[in-house]
Amino acid sequence: FEVKSENKKTIWNTEEVPEGSEFDDTWDPREKPEYEIFFKQHVGTEDVFFGMTGKDPSTACCEDIVIKIKLPETKYSDITLDIQDKVLDLRTPKKKLLLHLPYPVNSKKGRARFLSDEETLEVTLRVSREFDFINSS
Repeated sequence: FEVKSENKKTIWNTEEVPEGSEFDDTWDPREKPEYEIFFKQHVGTEDVFFGMTGKDPSTACCEDIVIKIKLPETKYSDITLDIQDKVLDLRTPKKKLLLHLPYPVNSKKGRARFLSDEETLEVTLRVSREFDFINSS
């Protein structure tokens, strides 16, 4: 076994630690909120009627991930949201959610909105994919 880092006293490289593990705190007493994950894709008539682009209803053809998080008794100003390429980290005074995303996302092209009448935070994230015959936009 050989340590491959610059500092011989470290026991692992930073590349070996999964993204988001710095947020994982098992001793945090805050409750995990209810959430749902949806996948969204943009289709046109060439997809629906003719099947010309090769898209199908699978998540492999989706462009966006939509995450709806229930946050009862929470104000918009109390929400802290951090999005990384593979991790969503949400914190409020009463709730905490560390969610490892099913696909890498573009953390710069996301948007979030708080629906106060439903007490729900809706986060829409653009999936980062390699261009192929299905994902060309």
